Amino acid sequence: MSATVTPGASPRAGGSATRNPRNEIEKTDVVIVGSGFGGSIPAYHLAAGGAKVVVLERGPWLAAEDFDHDYMLGSSYTRVFDFVAGDGMSVLGGNCVGGGSVVYFAAMPRAPKFVFDRHGSIGRRMWPAEISRDSLEPWYDRVDESIPVSKQDWTDVSYAGGLWAAACHHSGRTANPAPVAVDNALCTNCNFQMAGCRFDAKRSMLTNYLPAALAHGAQIRPLHEVERLERTDDGGYRVHFDLIDEEDYRIHTGSGVIEAKIVIIAAGAGATPVILQRSEADLGRMPHGVGRYFSGNGERLNTAIIDEDRVREVLGLSREDGAIYAANHIGKGPTVANWDKLDGSLPEYERYSLEQLYFPPGLGTILAQAPGGEEPRWFGAEKKEILKQWSNWLTIFLMTEDDNEGVFGTPPPTGNAYRISQQMLGRGPLRYEPTANTRHGWALADADCKAIIEKDGLAKVAPWTNDVVGAYTVHPLASCRIGDDPATSALHPSHELRDHAGIFVTDSASVPGALTVNPAMTIAALAERAVPGIVRALQDRGVDVKYGAPAPDGSITGRRAVSKLDLVAGS
Repeated sequence: MSATVTPGASPRAGGSATRNPRNEIEKTDVVIVGSGFGGSIPAYHLAAGGAKVVVLERGPWLAAEDFDHDYMLGSSYTRVFDFVAGDGMSVLGGNCVGGGSVVYFAAMPRAPKFVFDRHGSIGRRMWPAEISRDSLEPWYDRVDESIPVSKQDWTDVSYAGGLWAAACHHSGRTANPAPVAVDNALCTNCNFQMAGCRFDAKRSMLTNYLPAALAHGAQIRPLHEVERLERTDDGGYRVHFDLIDEEDYRIHTGSGVIEAKIVIIAAGAGATPVILQRSEADLGRMPHGVGRYFSGNGERLNTAIIDEDRVREVLGLSREDGAIYAANHIGKGPTVANWDKLDGSLPEYERYSLEQLYFPPGLGTILAQAPGGEEPRWFGAEKKEILKQWSNWLTIFLMTEDDNEGVFGTPPPTGNAYRISQQMLGRGPLRYEPTANTRHGWALADADCKAIIEKDGLAKVAPWTNDVVGAYTVHPLASCRIGDDPATSALHPSHELRDHAGIFVTDSASVPGALTVNPAMTIAALAERAVPGIVRALQDRGVDVKYGAPAPDGSITGRRAVSKLDLVAGS
């Protein structure tokens, strides 16, 4: 069951839901909106447990051979990404079957323990009392087993990762190979993994949970963009969607409706609240936390221009081909991280990680600033000069603690944004004004990065500009977060939407706040944790479904671990 998902001849292959030849509304047990981590994981478990599952995905369905090694318009790069510019914050996310797991950097660390005790902007613990690092550990283990996650050693790191590690060591800091969802035996180090992996080396949902869900009869329907929900007379939900043209996402080719006893929304932190806001006219008042408390995971990027001679002289590095570094584009995304500041004894907003990262041409080359010089530094003669040295760049990814200051305004008529181009680019309703706390965290991380990479003249470094698209994140979080306090959380700790029984949110929108590390592992663990409660809700609605399926590859270690928590429903 761990084979790769391959698009079938029909996007409706699977046969789970019922269709009536008299054009009556289609009915199923569960509709899942989105097919990333938050959608694929419940899709597998619920289908394996016997429920009829339909997954609606707004993006296309691409197989491994469809992922292109270029960044041209119309390539997989523009087809599978969704870049939405807001007011003060821009969000880069996935738009395809597999969602964010197809376009993520594949780094899979677990969140530090202190994260779960964060107070953030509300002055008290943001996370539900029942969730801690210790209580989430068995669910992390289950994800680790299911994907699976690889523990890298120094032979697996890229040139860029090795240079970052050497610079950290030279400045008296530590560095560690990051855990990744990559099969290093299959990886060719082509560094195109952000646009999907041609070799199935990156372990996206296309290689584990989704094929397992399909094997149990779940349906996956690409190019279906959900617009709104309304209630049915029997207590279920009616899901309204538009059909999207496969080349120009601005064009709707049709529309439809499907009814379900339960709806799971996993469209991403930039789209999930928009769907719920647009549904308010039909469903009634949404919880206060819907579309509020958005977090960009405190993210920020710095670009260093490496001095080859100083790297040779100071770090003593060498390569057989004569170049010392000149390897920004060789290898794969993040491979090495500095975690020295992930220290729970430090004050909040002073904890962060610094991770070497490869960012491909396009957004990165536009937003990178020339170190030093006169403003503006993101274009002009000095920028032109550093572009000539692009292979000597080293990008450092900062993940800090922010104040959850993002708020979604009035939703657009359809979709999560007003689409500007036929693919990828849109203008969204998110407003983000960084607080003093958030700026403080950025400043500390910027200074630390500078101290490491500029020591003894190794490089010159500058943060990306915020002048063009504001702050930016590839890991949006918390726009419909779980919590104990109805005033500051949209969801119960079970991930069920407050005051709207039968609607669950299991994606990045449910994570309470910034994690100081890559969030994919935590998103996936929370989705795993939510499934038993969703099973019980389906059982209460008369669906014959059970919980207890093994990991997608058939392993049972993770199942046994979570069973010890007495959370197995229907067994």
